[in-house]
Amino acid sequence: MKGSLFWILLVHIFLVAYQGEVGGSHEVQKNLHYNPKQPYRTAFHFQPAKNWMNGPMYYKGIYHLFYQYNPYAAVWGNITWGHSVSHNLVDWIDLEHAISPTEPYDINGCWSGSATILPGKDYPVILYTGADFNNRQVQNLAMPKNPYDPYLREWKKAKQNPLMTPVNDIDPQFFRDPTTAWRGPDKRWRVVVGSQINGHGTALLYHSKDFITWTKSQKPLHFSNKTIMWECPDFYPVSVIGRNGLDTSVHPKTARHVLKASFNDHDHYIIGSYEPQTDKFTPDTDFMDSNVKLRYDYGMFYASKSFYDSAKRRRILWGWITEADSKSDDVEKGWSGLQSIPRSILLDKTGKQLSQWPVKEIERLRRKEVNIQNKEIKGGTIFEITGITASQADVEVSFHLPNLHNAELVHPEKLVDPQILCSEKNSSTGGVIGPFGLMILASENLTEHTDVFFKVFKSQHDDKYAVLMCSDQSRSSLNKEVNKSSFGAFLDVDPTKSISVRSLIDHSIIESFGGRGKTCITSRVYPEFAVGDKSHLYVFNYGKKSVTISNLCAWSMGRAKNFPAQRK
Repeated sequence: MKGSLFWILLVHIFLVAYQGEVGGSHEVQKNLHYNPKQPYRTAFHFQPAKNWMNGPMYYKGIYHLFYQYNPYAAVWGNITWGHSVSHNLVDWIDLEHAISPTEPYDINGCWSGSATILPGKDYPVILYTGADFNNRQVQNLAMPKNPYDPYLREWKKAKQNPLMTPVNDIDPQFFRDPTTAWRGPDKRWRVVVGSQINGHGTALLYHSKDFITWTKSQKPLHFSNKTIMWECPDFYPVSVIGRNGLDTSVHPKTARHVLKASFNDHDHYIIGSYEPQTDKFTPDTDFMDSNVKLRYDYGMFYASKSFYDSAKRRRILWGWITEADSKSDDVEKGWSGLQSIPRSILLDKTGKQLSQWPVKEIERLRRKEVNIQNKEIKGGTIFEITGITASQADVEVSFHLPNLHNAELVHPEKLVDPQILCSEKNSSTGGVIGPFGLMILASENLTEHTDVFFKVFKSQHDDKYAVLMCSDQSRSSLNKEVNKSSFGAFLDVDPTKSISVRSLIDHSIIESFGGRGKTCITSRVYPEFAVGDKSHLYVFNYGKKSVTISNLCAWSMGRAKNFPAQRK
């Protein structure tokens, strides 16, 4: 199977199915405790019990997560829509599968799609990609059998399916992942489908009056000649003023619009202006045209999906986090992949990028707390944060840098690729200001550790500071079969004020948010010794100049409750 198609087919969560019935509170409670035989299973990230794991939404007081899922194995295949619900975005109840491949238009898989709540009728519908009996990709519609059921347990497929087929110049192997639909001032619906033109990414635009009959627009919403096929596109407004999210069909004059596309194993986005009367989208900077190359996350984060939470007036983003070990490891574990922590997403105050932050609800799992203030960390030193569970923690730390005038000079050409810079100047390579940061999932003798750190440079060209944020996995595990690539990005903050990072640590996943979520890096790590209560957490500074911890708060995290369904 082609690589790009492989990723999208998993979409969002790459997880697990339940083979047979699981019943009773006894089984549920066993799942709340750390299992040394499964040291890499997470405690507070969404992750069904086993096997291989699209469109989230909020409906009648309940959060719904639909996800791509293999009911039979921890490898790709038999793609079905799994369905779980939550009242708080933390604890989840697994329900019956929502959509399964049963019809000629989806017999080879029910792939990714999105949910849209229809006004007036006030119930949700789902547009999803089906692989038909000829393995063509077509767009289909499903709706709840009982829209008055807040759990939406059962779904039925429209008799008019397929609604959109790959006609004329559309490649039937590159036509998938419809977005959440939105309405224009003419009351017609719009939806975008990911595709490609001459091998380059495009967002095909369709219109409909009744959500059944769809007509392809003569022009796509947007396209690029610098990217490959776009998977899992997303298109939504963000507010220039205030801290609230916007519904997908709201287009105030003060709003900007975000177009996201998944390609090259990352989720890239651009920000621009959208004219709903003409469907013209004009980006400020196009995909791959900027040195910044904006991404949701610079680590292992793909095929994300956002939705508008009408109850709390916020836009929430979820991403699919893949594994970094081998397929044979997945088979042995019996599961593969997980979902990121839900993130609130806003337009940054600069207007140049987005900022993301874990939803407030995750803080309900905070337990023991450790607080450190105004502590100097001299160059070449390390100290341990004790009193919390290091393998299952939430850590926030702000650093003050008193000696910036001594920052290392670097040629501007060296600042083009932060990924390369993080690899060349990793956490063991001492500089002037940095590396400093957190040493996570570390073994007692430091043979294993993952480092989330910063380095500060000064450009030789204009004397401006550049803050590099890295996640160094090169010593994360003694297992030679694990992918230990490092990740990096520049952080758009003023280092004369402070540099901050928040890391959510959950056994085999580390989600880090630099500068209050301006730069996010997600890592998957598999230490052999730094597991469970044998894991340690440190603050380190391997630079020549001292840095000061302005404030550090760290918490042990409790376990989320994940209740398995009673399968018939």
